[in-house]
Amino acid sequence: MVGIVKVAPQDDYKLLLTFSDGKKGVFDVKPYLGEGVFRELQNPSMFKTVRISDYPTIEWANGADLCPDCVYLETSFK
Repeated sequence: MVGIVKVAPQDDYKLLLTFSDGKKGVFDVKPYLGEGVFRELQNPSMFKTVRISDYPTIEWANGADLCPDCVYLETSFK
């Protein structure tokens, strides 16, 4: 499993990610913002709380998190 080792929030609800295999890319969170706990991420200050979790993935202060495999598959790599 490829994990996420670095995350930086960007404008327009995007994340700049670095994965454990060395690849870097941009993940768009916008498609998730209308669903459940992800709605809270529409607040820019909440969106910016993104961090690496104890698992090799990302999470936010409100408890929202994403499967690292799904994030990897949906990331636009540079």
